[in-house]
Amino acid sequence: MDPAGEDWKDIRIFAGSSGGALATRMTRYLGIPLGRSDVRQFSDGNLFVRIGETVREKNVYLIQPIALRPNEEFTEILFWLDAFKRASAKSVTAVLPYFGYAKGDKKDEPRVSIRARVCAESIELAGADRVVCLDLHSPQIQGFFKRPVDHLYAQPVLQAYIRRLALEAPVLVSPDLGFLKQTRRYAEALGFPMAVGEKIRRGHDEKAEVLEIMGDVSGRDCLVTDDFTISGGTLADLARGLKDRGARRLIAFLSHNLIRPEGVARLEQAGYEKIITTDSVDNPYIVGHPLFQTVSVAPLFAETVRRIHAQESVSSLFDLDDQSILNSCLDPNC
Repeated sequence: MDPAGEDWKDIRIFAGSSGGALATRMTRYLGIPLGRSDVRQFSDGNLFVRIGETVREKNVYLIQPIALRPNEEFTEILFWLDAFKRASAKSVTAVLPYFGYAKGDKKDEPRVSIRARVCAESIELAGADRVVCLDLHSPQIQGFFKRPVDHLYAQPVLQAYIRRLALEAPVLVSPDLGFLKQTRRYAEALGFPMAVGEKIRRGHDEKAEVLEIMGDVSGRDCLVTDDFTISGGTLADLARGLKDRGARRLIAFLSHNLIRPEGVARLEQAGYEKIITTDSVDNPYIVGHPLFQTVSVAPLFAETVRRIHAQESVSSLFDLDDQSILNSCLDPNC
């Protein structure tokens, strides 16, 4: 597909207020301009969105993670979807690199909302024809949508980074049983052994306690894999347990990073050599910090857009082995 040719004349990529950096990298990869748009917040807190060009009969892709300002970012998505539909877009795909309400995926106590389902239904009612996500906290959330969902994985990108490291007796560590299945996928692909932490969460204060670590970590390079961090508490607690059991090096790999300044300070003291994350969330609190390193999933999302637009299969991206795409993801200038 020629980005400058006729094949791209019907596609438009737009960024919401939290998706600008990733959308810019995606359009740079594809060789097409970013759609013109405007987002404003009035003094009373109300949001206003405006499309800056015609989208009539165009296939529109909106890039907007629900991340550091989840309530505002989610509401903004609804307004964008409504605006695109009212402007006669042919189709609208909501690209949600991070789906912020994914933890609310079940009714696990009386009188609570299943928030992920409410968000999914609202996004569809506002006009989304398709949804693209990265590493949902619970894969079953795809079933909350009636429209097609393309669920991408950061594993191939992070895995390619791991292969470039000089490691001594590496072991992959899942911080809890909930992420064990995904960590096993890493272990099988890389041929590394595994260990797992047993974690308990006693309330809704984002504090979790690692009670035990199962597996041999003594004298090993421990590669901790998880889908996201918010407070850094689980990673810090796990680090203490690993060091108490003789771990040699600690390196963490995260699909999403929503860490705040207090969490950054917590992880600075935890003993990690490096924390590798993707750019699914544009997090200003880690910019320039030597502990954190970011690899880009923009080429992965851009290739997904290209394949959707060309009516090609997206499933092969789930176990990405295209070295050119992986090299683009790991390129610091991406």
